Amino acid sequence: METFRVKTTVAKDGSVTIKQLPFRAGDPVEVIVRSQHRASKQGPLYPLRGTPIRYADPFDSVAEKDWDALL
Repeated sequence: METFRVKTTVAKDGSVTIKQLPFRAGDPVEVIVRSQHRASKQGPLYPLRGTPIRYADPFDSVAEKDWDALL
């Protein structure tokens, strides 16, 4: 599979034109269109980075009431 990349701009009517492709007429091709700029819809990658950590009772048992064997 041969890959050909080109950067272009979408026209006012919403179309994209690619000229001088290195393929022969009639060759089957796959066309994928991606935005070059990433939209920042998602939040930061590590939202808790740099926040202080506080342990209320660091030496207490964890979920002691959830163990059936202790009943």
